[in-house]
Amino acid sequence: MKRLFLLSGAVLMILMPLSSIAQNAKARNPVIFSDVPDMSMIRVEDTYYMSSTTMHMNPGLPLMKSKDLINWELIGYAHKALADMDELNLNHGKNTYGRGSWASSLRYHKGVYYVSTFAQTTGKTYIYMTKDIEKGPWEVKEFKPMMHDHTLFFEDDKAYMIWGSGQLHIVELLPDFSGIKPETQHVLIDNATLPSTPNGTQGGLPAEGSQLFKVNGKYYLFNISWPPGGMRTVIVHRADQLMGPYEGRVMLQDKGVAQGGLIESTHGEWYAYLFQDHGAVGRIPFLVPVQWKDDWPILGIDGKVPQELNLPASKGLVPGIVNSDNFSRKKGEIKLPLVWQWNHNPVDTLWSVTEREGYLRLKTGRIDTNFLQARNTLTQRTIGPACSASIAIEVAKMKDGDFAGLSLLQKNYGIVGVQSVGNQKYLVMVNASTGSPKEFAKIPLDQQRVYLKAACDFRDKRDVANFFFSLDGEKWISIGTPLKMSYTLPHFMGYRFGLFNYATKNTGGYVDIDFFDYKDK
Repeated sequence: MKRLFLLSGAVLMILMPLSSIAQNAKARNPVIFSDVPDMSMIRVEDTYYMSSTTMHMNPGLPLMKSKDLINWELIGYAHKALADMDELNLNHGKNTYGRGSWASSLRYHKGVYYVSTFAQTTGKTYIYMTKDIEKGPWEVKEFKPMMHDHTLFFEDDKAYMIWGSGQLHIVELLPDFSGIKPETQHVLIDNATLPSTPNGTQGGLPAEGSQLFKVNGKYYLFNISWPPGGMRTVIVHRADQLMGPYEGRVMLQDKGVAQGGLIESTHGEWYAYLFQDHGAVGRIPFLVPVQWKDDWPILGIDGKVPQELNLPASKGLVPGIVNSDNFSRKKGEIKLPLVWQWNHNPVDTLWSVTEREGYLRLKTGRIDTNFLQARNTLTQRTIGPACSASIAIEVAKMKDGDFAGLSLLQKNYGIVGVQSVGNQKYLVMVNASTGSPKEFAKIPLDQQRVYLKAACDFRDKRDVANFFFSLDGEKWISIGTPLKMSYTLPHFMGYRFGLFNYATKNTGGYVDIDFFDYKDK
């Protein structure tokens, strides 16, 4: 049975004048209630583009576009894989959770799009280049050193990077972007944290996350700091010359909304794009209005982050950021829509959407001892304030020791799945909210098709998920215990729905997933 995903309209809205709806609907913060951190944003003519961080996910360095700063859709990724190495491949007990590619810098210069990033995993800095940000192809240059939280900046025909934590450095890049000119490197700002710690308090998060902009002939360098006992804070340094000297001020301390930069709308309005740590759902984007006063960008309304924005209302994150999938592909369609990312580098020979039409087949190819080291877990973001995902999975071809199903991926993960033990299959729920996985349910399963569901509640940072199963796709039965979700630094990412299948005894088994049904409630 192939499930159809239909959009239902509200009858009352048909009776309301469309002009009235448009006039009354306004955007609200957060503009994306999902894990889209470390944003870098540009506008090219009437289109906005944004890059973000997905660390250990593959493909990586996601790219999005919007026409109104509110409604975003994924348009691609800068890289398919950073490198072929054990940490990125989940080989030999190694992984790169919480590392991979970090904060990027997106720029447009003389007809070319540039997006740069850095990776602790490889110790390198990367610059990706293309003339067509949506279709590519992308050319990549990689080099050492790794420049932490850098900003790429063009001045005439020269390219620079500014990076660092606390003490910020600047260096000129080689004309072909293959490396740096070491002789040009110097300290740009010795203590960029100082505006947020005027009394010299030590500790906390030093100024980092640099993003540099030039507005009306002046240079504005955005950074984040986190003073001890305080909150995430926006610091802006201003200078008349690229090389300084720079004068710094605290420009926003509210709700922990920080780290990002400036964007000018098509209507000449200015905004700061920033994000907030929001518990288990991850780090979520905000827009903050900016007014210019005495050549300083004044962030917020009376120093506060507004709930409502003078921008069009959000149409929701489905299908632009997350989406359902029935795994049916028409001729010429990509095998996996952009909403999907693999946990680490996948093994392409162990999955298919063509071997059985209308199904995602996940095959086992090696023995794994635990879920976090299992390869080929296919993921999508969770979204707030609440969401759920359900699947139909067929398990007839599982082998003894196989475990497959639906997960909520983070260090303290949760799973509802099917486990094959000898000739018997079981419905199993695993809860790792304490940091150690524990089996809380094991129910004999006497059929080869079963439905699984995970439902997340992020309202008021409740951060609780519940798991369910169904034998007919209609009646849902709770299984196991509620998962108390927590955002952990080892993974450094909001919870994600994951489809998985791994072997603990024998390889060569597989499962077929009929559909993935995503609901934003």
